[in-house]
Amino acid sequence: MTADALLHAASANCPNCFAETTGNFCHQCSQETTLHPPSTREFLHEFIGHYVALEGKLWKSLWLLLLKPGRLTLEYIQGRRVRYVQPLRIYLTFSLIFFALIKFSGVNFFETGTAPAHTASPPAISKPAASTGIPNDQNETFQDAGKLANQLHAGWGPRIEAFLAQPQDQMVHQLSKTFFAYGPYALFALMPVFALLLKLLYLGTGRRYGAHLLFALHANAFAFAVLALQIALPSRWGFIHFVLLAWMVIYLPLAMRRVYGGGKFVTFLRWIVLMLLHSLCIALAIAATLGSAFVA
Repeated sequence: MTADALLHAASANCPNCFAETTGNFCHQCSQETTLHPPSTREFLHEFIGHYVALEGKLWKSLWLLLLKPGRLTLEYIQGRRVRYVQPLRIYLTFSLIFFALIKFSGVNFFETGTAPAHTASPPAISKPAASTGIPNDQNETFQDAGKLANQLHAGWGPRIEAFLAQPQDQMVHQLSKTFFAYGPYALFALMPVFALLLKLLYLGTGRRYGAHLLFALHANAFAFAVLALQIALPSRWGFIHFVLLAWMVIYLPLAMRRVYGGGKFVTFLRWIVLMLLHSLCIALAIAATLGSAFVA
């Protein structure tokens, strides 16, 4: 009997968990007992069914996440979970899409005042002073920064000075490379911090930390989804960009009120405090991420 024929034959023991089976599926782990190498059609169907959720998980989750602030979190807390995409998966998906769009759409957070390489503008006349290093009037400031860094950790000062002595295009390249390499991890590491801020803002409500972490994953997944749309849509669609921005601003307080309850004014105050503290955390995380480019 050939290997393919053996795979087609139903086994008396599950190939996965080795439990005794009588039928097409294992009663212990639910794996099929009649196995064969998948055809291209079967492989694509399994891929689409798992990641796009043909049964409706993805579309139900997106509908609630994008258009019903806080509803997806409540559904999960109240035990209705199987019908929706898992919180961590939906966060990671939109985070990946967001950073991929930034990387491949040409968005540049580290402008140096020079024309991008892909533009058709004629090259400017090169000047030695502008092509390398840092302007002379900033040397003293950077030297002071290098001395301060050297006091914090031996060896940081020379590394920072070496970084700042590079041509500007090399500095931009290194900063961008560092941002895309470590930025997603830094922002993901802020999820527990975001949840902790919610815990502090809602002390006495009886909510466990896990519920706050769940809310943090959904809220940030929404933010990544809207920011990804902003990048993907043409810039000439100004009104759509404005609507998305406005919806992004009012979404979080609406979600907070739906999940946690409370009056409008108190929710608004909590939202202001949350945004101020979270923005500070994001700034520190990004600064630490980019700072690693100086001392790498």
